Order: sequence, then C-alpha cells, then structure tokens
Amino acid sequence: MKKLLIIPIILVWIGACSPSPEELYKTGIEQLESGDYSNAISYFDKVIEADPEHTQAYNAKGVALFEMKKWDEAINAFEASMELDSTSYKPYLNKGNALLEKQEFNEAVVQFNQAAALDDSQTDIYYNRGLALLGMERYEDAIFDFNTALQAGSTEGLLYFNKAKAQIGNNDPMGAILSLEKAVQQEHDNGAAYYLLGVTIMSAEGKKEEGCIHLQKALDLGYEEAREWIDEFCAK
Repeated sequence: MKKLLIIPIILVWIGACSPSPEELYKTGIEQLESGDYSNAISYFDKVIEADPEHTQAYNAKGVALFEMKKWDEAINAFEASMELDSTSYKPYLNKGNALLEKQEFNEAVVQFNQAAALDDSQTDIYYNRGLALLGMERYEDAIFDFNTALQAGSTEGLLYFNKAKAQIGNNDPMGAILSLEKAVQQEHDNGAAYYLLGVTIMSAEGKKEEGCIHLQKALDLGYEEAREWIDEFCAK
C-alpha cells in the first residue's frame, strides 16, 4: 500500500512545480526581448499547448517569427490571435507590418485600417499605413498619415524622410526639402536622407554648392549612390 501511495504524491508534487501558462509566457517575453527568438517561440508553444486560448501567446509568437523574417508563419500566428480576440489592435497592426514586409501593400492597409478602428491613438498605425500607401504611390494619403503621426508627437527622422519621398512623388519638392532637413537633424547618420536632400536642392533650387555638401555627407556615410552625382556635378 505504501508503494501505491507514492505515485499520486509524486504526481501532485510535479504538478505543483510545473510553471503556469503565465509564467511560461513571461519567460517567453523575456527571451523575445533578449533576441533569442527561437527559444521564445518554444515557450509560447508551451503556453499554447497548456492554454489553447491564450491570445497573447499567439501574438507574441508572431512577433518572434516576424523578427526571424518568417512572414507567412508570423501572419498565421497573428490570425490565430485575432480569432481568439478580435478587440485588440495589436495582431492587426502586426499582421499589417508582415504584409508590408512582403510588399502586399493593399492587404497591409486593410489590416492597418482595422487596427486604427480598434485604437486610433497608436501612432505606429499611421506611420506604417503611410509606408504602405507610399508603396502604392498614393502620395497624398501617405502624407496625411505621416502628418497624423507627426501631430501625435512623433519626431523620428525616418518619418520625415518617408514623408519627403511622398512629397516628391506628389510634386512638392520644396516641402520635401523642409522634411529632409528635419530628417537629417533627427538622424545624422541617414545617408539616404542626405543624398535625397542634396539631389532635391540641386534639382529644384539649382543650389549646386549646397547640394554637393549634402551629397558628400551621404557618401561619407557610405551611401554610394551619391558618388555618381558628385562625379558629374560636384567635381572641381
């Protein structure tokens, strides 16, 4: 009889020591934040195995897959999260980002629209939707979204840089110059922004000397496309 009693006692002890889904989820998040994406996924899979309706685990798994550039697998995880909870903007935003990486701009906009409908206070939604609209050459709509992100308080150099590209596409080179000047003020190492600023100043304003200064800065930062312009227009 004593031997028979040992088994249930051991099982209870093992069960008591097993981490809960929330503990597993927390560890997975820690692994995700540390950049160990494969290990993070293994923890999220354990969470899902223990609690198949843990919507946050599906979303977090999708983020880890996204960081590994496994776009389609990430999208599947985000969709699983949506099916369990259609009230959170996060999986819609994340799925939109994955579609953006795949250059499936129309579908990305659909997801960003849904995310905005669920929480219109998230600045990232407007910036990322602006990128998708830029990819679709819907320049006015892209500028509107970039401006919305700026009005919400974002001052990232890349935001100004991409707004400038939309302004150039929308035949507003003078507005693009202002945006590019702000872009390089915010990000001193953005060679592409210095290049575009130099080219636009030379093309739209005819300011060769000023344009060449920006082009040389772009080249110094490793942006090799500036070399052709420098050789043709800036060589003494």
